[in-house]
Amino acid sequence: PRLPISKEAALFKKGVALGRQLLYLHSYGERFVPAGKRKGKVKAGKARCKVGTPSTAADYPETFSYDAAAQELHVGGGVFNHVRPEVWEFSVSGLEVVKSWLGYRMKKRKGKKSSPLDDIRPTQWTFDDELLELLWVLDRSIDLLPKVNNLLAQILQGELFTAAELPDPTKTERERMPKALPLFDFDGG
Repeated sequence: PRLPISKEAALFKKGVALGRQLLYLHSYGERFVPAGKRKGKVKAGKARCKVGTPSTAADYPETFSYDAAAQELHVGGGVFNHVRPEVWEFSVSGLEVVKSWLGYRMKKRKGKKSSPLDDIRPTQWTFDDELLELLWVLDRSIDLLPKVNNLLAQILQGELFTAAELPDPTKTERERMPKALPLFDFDGG
């Protein structure tokens, strides 16, 4: 991946702060927890469960759909309202996040099968709370996009480090990441 690194300290610090906010959201509150916030808790977004998805084996959802006019997500017999179109349509590198998440959890699972463990399936729907958390994370992420886009534009207009200005990794660094460094835990936060 290509990441523009600003030579302006103030812009770099803004990028770090914004990155911490996004990592906090995308780790569901497990990483880079801001002072005063509880670990493992993301603030509720706009989406709400209007009608709980039935949790009997017979009513396990087989389909889901989205009504843009009503801003409602239908999961089997369940209904989630206040789901913005931007949340429903949110994608990363072509992966439609909500549709993919739901597809993996439908009665007839969609998506790539990676091991026999994928055949172990729940017999009843238990995912309403998890779905709400996903919708809230996307809600908050979308709310941050204008800041992200604005900061990226500022960084790209300024002076950037080139690859030649950065130190070359050592042979050991190229071969493997040191075991003493946990992934994304740069400061113990």
